[in-house]
Amino acid sequence: MNKAEAPKTVLPPVDRAPLRRRRWRAIWVQVACIAVTLFMALPIVLIGLAAVSSRDALNEFPKSLIPNEFSTETLVAFFRATGTVPALGNSVLVGIYTVFLSLVVGAPAGYALARHVFRGKDTYQVFILFVRALPIVVLSVPLATMFLRIGVYDTVFAVTLVHTTLALPTTVLITASIFVSVPADLEEAAQIFGCTRWQAARKIVVPLALPGLAASSIFTFVLSWNEILGATIVTLGHRTLPAQVLTALGEASTAYRFAGGFALIIPALVFIFVMRRYLVNMWGTTLR
Repeated sequence: MNKAEAPKTVLPPVDRAPLRRRRWRAIWVQVACIAVTLFMALPIVLIGLAAVSSRDALNEFPKSLIPNEFSTETLVAFFRATGTVPALGNSVLVGIYTVFLSLVVGAPAGYALARHVFRGKDTYQVFILFVRALPIVVLSVPLATMFLRIGVYDTVFAVTLVHTTLALPTTVLITASIFVSVPADLEEAAQIFGCTRWQAARKIVVPLALPGLAASSIFTFVLSWNEILGATIVTLGHRTLPAQVLTALGEASTAYRFAGGFALIIPALVFIFVMRRYLVNMWGTTLR
């Protein structure tokens, strides 16, 4: 039989339905992500547009969605208001101090949860979550009483302690999950080659967990920056920026309110933008 006369193999038709379903699934996921992003970003954009509008544009009725002219008049008036700049500095200091104290206290606790098995471990973790679930008033009022007795009321240090109390449960649980993802074999190998347990943790575990620790600091800083009620209770003359804006809202103009909202959003967004590369590392992936 000649090669030309050999029967040809007929391949079955290719089923493209799974590929189409996968493409449609990817499209719907993208549509959902875009919808969630627009839902979250729209208020920020509207507040930003209002903050860079002139006072005449803010007083118009009906207001246009996009201002006809842009002006820094609203923001300049806000930052020139009494107490705004000191409150901004207090918020930055409290946020930085809260991140530092939360990591100094919470990271060792998270390391202990990740590396050691002890009786009551699960109960301890539930208790940590229970502390975080308490209303801020339940924590702030006793702390304010204690601060008055020891003489630290109405200070940056007092607000830092309140915010650290709120942030510690989250920091402990997040850092525990971070240290669990670091293989214990690496730490044991370092000890075999002569490192002490402290040196192995400092030279092996901490560098590997550093991206996750940086990601957890985002949550701590944003929590501290946005917290209002606790800072309002434990301060009078040295308020943070959110507490300052809250106490002035009753008598503030519309321009002050929009500018204050924009000023509260921007620092947190900048901090997240700087730390964004480390954010998803907390769940074991890398953002490239």
